[in-house]
Amino acid sequence: MMAAMAALTLAACTSMDVPTLQEALPPVEGEVLGTGTTKVALLLPLSATGNAAQLAKDMRNAADLALREFPSANIQILIKDDRGTPNGARAATTAALAEGAQLILGPVFSQAVVATGSVAKPAAVPVIAFSTDSTTASKGVYLMSFMPQSDVDRIVSYAASQGKQSLAVLLPANAYGTVVEATLQRVVANSGGRIQILERYNLDRTSMQEKATAVAAVVKQGTVNAVFLPDGGDAAPFLAQILAANGVSPTSIQYLGSGQWNDPRALAESNLAGGWFPGPEMSGFQAFAAKFRAAYGNEPVRNASLAYDAVSLAIGVSTRFGAEGFTDKVLTNPSGFVGVDGAFRFTATGTSQRALAVYQLQRGQPVMISPPPTTFSAAGF
Repeated sequence: MMAAMAALTLAACTSMDVPTLQEALPPVEGEVLGTGTTKVALLLPLSATGNAAQLAKDMRNAADLALREFPSANIQILIKDDRGTPNGARAATTAALAEGAQLILGPVFSQAVVATGSVAKPAAVPVIAFSTDSTTASKGVYLMSFMPQSDVDRIVSYAASQGKQSLAVLLPANAYGTVVEATLQRVVANSGGRIQILERYNLDRTSMQEKATAVAAVVKQGTVNAVFLPDGGDAAPFLAQILAANGVSPTSIQYLGSGQWNDPRALAESNLAGGWFPGPEMSGFQAFAAKFRAAYGNEPVRNASLAYDAVSLAIGVSTRFGAEGFTDKVLTNPSGFVGVDGAFRFTATGTSQRALAVYQLQRGQPVMISPPPTTFSAAGF
């Protein structure tokens, strides 16, 4: 059962890539956390530039925090710099395996995940990576990140349960939009709903305005009772403004979003007021962030919790099963695990599913209106 696996394992990003390095890389050395006999590698873009470096630092500290919570854990974390590149990931993975790593955590970036899998899978060492690109997942290469499929499953199923089954949809014309559309078609069919109009926009305001105007025309015909705008950043607010300018009001239509709405830009947009969007139950991350701030003096980046949960999972599995416990059977236990961001589990194909809450945007703040399911069967998976 999920609760049993949670007790066993845990207590207390958008995929991005940089060009492959072609030059020979120096030997991969790295920091070691812990002194146990079970070796787990953590691959991070420590020497990458920009936001990636801060993410790597916070994920390293989150791993350290998890170890502090389990001082008797028989585990050590081999931290390796994958440089945020495929070549760097291959070198880091090779070094980790040579040092006896029995599980690989990371990398973060999609092409680096593919490179790590190409080295780890022939060695029969599983990978738990942090990319959101579902095409990098496979048996033995598991993605622990926040997957768009879970968002779509939760919000569209919840909307259907509230009688919002006739949808208008605006999606970006990119890989994210393709993944969302595939999941959306499945969930809508399973829930007995209908997509009245679906438009894909290019990532420019002219295209977005054109497609939103077309959607508004259909909404005003009266056959639509929910508009799905899952894109993040400035996209959902801008689309909502165009819809409002064309006579679609949030008081007359139900807006649906994704976890990307938990962002100041979407939360502050008055034209999205009352909209629903999925996300993890927030108190877990808030407690984690408080401990993180006390230990390291800064606010953790949002995805730092993934490293904390991954290390906690590794500790729990090794505590119960020993170093030989990192098997596909254990990692894909259908009851899953419970971490900072709630219940999650890995599928046989390497993707992950999460039990998510539903929030409503009220006065610029997310307010929970439906708690996370307590079992994955209740989540509809």
